[in-house]
Amino acid sequence: MRAQEITFLKLVQGDKQFQVPLYQRTYSWGREQLMRLWEDVCELVDQHLAGDAPPPHFLGSVVLAPGQIQAGGVQRWLVVDGQQRLTTLMLAFTALRDHLRDCGDHRAVDRVHRQVLVNEFHEGPDHYRLLPTQADREAFSACVASSPQAGGGDNIGAAYRFFLGALAEGREERQEGWAATVETVLKDLLSIVEITAEPGDNVYRIFESINNTGVGLSQSDLLRNYVFMLLPNRGERVYQELWLPMQQSLGPKHLELLVWLDLVVRGHHKTKQSEIYREQQKRLQPLAGDEKALQQEVARLAERGQRFLRIIEPHREQSAPLRAVLERLSAWGGQTHYPLALHLLDLVDAGHTTTDDAAEALRYVESYLVRRLICQTSTTGLNRIFMEAPKELETDRTAAEAVRRFLSARRRRWPADEELRSAIHSKPFYWSGRPQQRGYILRRFEESYRPSEPVDFAKAALSLEHILPQKPAQAWFDLLAEETEDGQTPQELHDLLVHTLGNLTLTGDNSKLSNHPFQRKQQILDSSALRMNLEIASSERWGRAEITARADRLSERAVELWPGPVGGIRPVGEEWAGWAELRAALVAMPSGTWTSYGDVAELIGSHPVPVGAYLGSNATVIGAYRVLTSEGRVSPSFRWPDNSDRQPPQELLRAEGVEFGPSDRALPSQRLTAVELATLLGKDVSRLPSRDPLPDGEDTGAAERFRSQLRENWPEAEPAVRMTLDFWRHQGGYLAYGRYEETSCFPMLDAGTSSRPHLLWPFGLYPVSGTVEVVFQYLKDRSPFDDTEQRRELMQRLNKIDGIELPEAKMGLRPSFPIRVFAEHGEEICEVLDWFVRTAALDLARRA
Repeated sequence: MRAQEITFLKLVQGDKQFQVPLYQRTYSWGREQLMRLWEDVCELVDQHLAGDAPPPHFLGSVVLAPGQIQAGGVQRWLVVDGQQRLTTLMLAFTALRDHLRDCGDHRAVDRVHRQVLVNEFHEGPDHYRLLPTQADREAFSACVASSPQAGGGDNIGAAYRFFLGALAEGREERQEGWAATVETVLKDLLSIVEITAEPGDNVYRIFESINNTGVGLSQSDLLRNYVFMLLPNRGERVYQELWLPMQQSLGPKHLELLVWLDLVVRGHHKTKQSEIYREQQKRLQPLAGDEKALQQEVARLAERGQRFLRIIEPHREQSAPLRAVLERLSAWGGQTHYPLALHLLDLVDAGHTTTDDAAEALRYVESYLVRRLICQTSTTGLNRIFMEAPKELETDRTAAEAVRRFLSARRRRWPADEELRSAIHSKPFYWSGRPQQRGYILRRFEESYRPSEPVDFAKAALSLEHILPQKPAQAWFDLLAEETEDGQTPQELHDLLVHTLGNLTLTGDNSKLSNHPFQRKQQILDSSALRMNLEIASSERWGRAEITARADRLSERAVELWPGPVGGIRPVGEEWAGWAELRAALVAMPSGTWTSYGDVAELIGSHPVPVGAYLGSNATVIGAYRVLTSEGRVSPSFRWPDNSDRQPPQELLRAEGVEFGPSDRALPSQRLTAVELATLLGKDVSRLPSRDPLPDGEDTGAAERFRSQLRENWPEAEPAVRMTLDFWRHQGGYLAYGRYEETSCFPMLDAGTSSRPHLLWPFGLYPVSGTVEVVFQYLKDRSPFDDTEQRRELMQRLNKIDGIELPEAKMGLRPSFPIRVFAEHGEEICEVLDWFVRTAALDLARRA
């Protein structure tokens, strides 16, 4: 085998084709990996535009084996390892080509297409530079060929749509020439090690050896070995007195994090955690031969480790004000604030600031994070902001003032009071951030009442509760009907209100509250220990007026709890963040789907009328034609710009796979709801059981609630559902239940070993709404259903049953079918479940 470092462009140029062998899994990169790569690309682009000469960014290796040279002269290479990054970059170039086409740069379109994507003078399969596994080929070729089906519901389509959206937003935010610089970075500044096998090598053996390696040394292990190699005389004492206590107090994970943070607070804010060893080695290399100086470096790191312990274990902090804010940030969760918090503790211990000043500075950090979450500001670049902070803070001001001014810079997007109040009234807070963070914000609201006997939140098992239920009974709709606007249905008003902060509280009585009328909820909330629940219980009714009034009160508390940026006013001309979210949602839609103005409005916290007005004046927004009326019709007011040669919206949608009925209404099964749009954007809208339970016994109370709700709402389906769930248990599965208003049921299967559980479930049953959600969204990350073909087969088997129509475009989401299907087709559903269990068992045998 031979190896060479090479740019991506040089790797792919020439009459060649990279073919992914059948024994490799299908393309599996998700939003997290794509975002990480894109942030690296954007950093290189920004450096390039600033006039710097950034070094190439190392992506990893690609292992290739020579295949046969085709009759037409195409050299085929088998991709033994590295198909994920190779496929991802090809999809990035495909999206870039299409973005350049939208920009009108046809020369660049032709250049990218011919240089990277295709073998220009060859046809058929040889035309494509990359030939993925057979399961992915159709989706990949649709993207490269600019087919209407490009950007479908599988992982290939999702990656293409991700890059298309990222490029569109980049053009909005950055200067002219940005797209051309992206092309330069992708071609010439992404470095890959090309490892080429020799003819006659056993390719499959190479693949096995690469993918069955043991656990390697961590970055901190490598650094430790390097440091003590340079300490032949003092090493034993330094290890016993400094390194070992630090390692034991922090543990391996936090030690590695400390070594990275040490670089960041020193000003190396662009260092990635995968590059810790190399950067620390480069920094320490000049000290080789000076054991005293190296000992001092280890001592400084150990001191910083003690400060880091005060961040991750706030009870160690002696100052009460500083300890309180560190505890709040710890409760918030995440590591975003670590670089700035560590820098502030450095200043405190060095005597350069006071503990009160550092506490005030961290209060601004808390406010910055909370306000951004409530306003649903994009988290892109958030980590980079806090990594830059230690180096960028003004040193001629107090720490608190310096932090506030730093975070107030326009591009750092700290929402002002006006935007915060608007978001509390209109944004679907229930989809913001993580459950831990949503609970934290409501906890802080409760604490702001300053009760004489505060609740011990550490012991209380509280969760979020919708006062106006997510799935309300008719009495709730009758109440809302009194407050609807002209042309607005009670359901539409419900959707705009239900997930906002004004309608949410904390309680330990979710199962009792359920979707009961407000009078029954009043009785339960009136006995609560939480002041905010007593305040809700004092209302005579609960509709639009009451939810709006509560949002007003919470807005005033929020402004007091979390102070805003310097100035406190949104700059004139700054675009409302909701429009960026709208654009991101539309570009994230798989081909073959549509959505409504009301769904988009619910997602972004607006109203269908301004959504329609925005799209009417911005019809060139990617995917604007996919937004229809709630009946599934093209809006009469939709117009392409003058002189546009675009096809009518209905023709475009038909070409993508959207079906229209005889009344020119798009099929409801292909509609993306606000929940599904939020899922595509990575928001936490899960409807899972409260935890991934192990088969240690059924929750009998929850089981009875599920059966009771099912009998009450869908009595014709109840016997068949019970029979199907008994069949599931007989196959070795068990049942888990949700604990919220609607007691959902999840047929679970542990397809792992005694030491490593591997939980799978095919769907969730909802006995009030009468839906069965097929959980492709979760299966796609769990073997064997991380293989596209296995998920597709599950979909096809279900679609053979009358009454089930799961669209291909939703194979990465949670499409549903009516629970009443069980009434006549329970045995057929059991056959699908039997196949599901057997497929999981075969996978377990393969993994064993």
